Amino acid sequence: MAKLVVVDHPLIKHKLTNIRKKETNTKDFYANVQEIGSLMAYEIARDFPLQDIEIETPICKTVQKELAKKIVIIPILRAGLGMVDGIRQMIPSAKVGFIGLYRDEETLKPHYYYAKFPKEIADCIVLLVDPMLATGGSAIAACDKLKEIGCKHIKYVGLVAAPEGVNALQNAHPDVDIYTASIDEKLNESGYIVPGLGDCGDRLFGTK
Repeated sequence: MAKLVVVDHPLIKHKLTNIRKKETNTKDFYANVQEIGSLMAYEIARDFPLQDIEIETPICKTVQKELAKKIVIIPILRAGLGMVDGIRQMIPSAKVGFIGLYRDEETLKPHYYYAKFPKEIADCIVLLVDPMLATGGSAIAACDKLKEIGCKHIKYVGLVAAPEGVNALQNAHPDVDIYTASIDEKLNESGYIVPGLGDCGDRLFGTK
């Protein structure tokens, strides 16, 4: 079974509280989401593999460490975009692809409308980014798509998860690590996380 990690850091908790508040405006919401993404990236990278490389400092030649695999960030559109810049502040060499999914409000099932990936993604560490892990349907569908193109090293990264979504993703893709800032109480009858933070995409981009 892959890892389930709740990134437990005081700054993350503080910023998560900020975005949970219904009165937080779009500008502050977006800024806090980016900052949480950056803080989470530090923890997610803790077990990235390293390799030796010979370099020359101003003093001498030396063998040091560098990342052994390239990193690709794949946000699930559109809410996943809110975390990308924060993660790239910590991993500026990361490439970015995109998966477009929307959730049918009647069935809660995900539907594809867009996919674009960097070349050689199959050999990279893929950070699948979606702030809300609710039913798990979108994350499962995205993992299905990534595995179809050969991805073997996938880590899900989100802000808030419901136990139902965690269980669903673990059952469908037991090899995918899950990183979240919080596991909340439950889903309500409309498929929203409780207490959650509302519709993350709408709050990021001011569309409601």
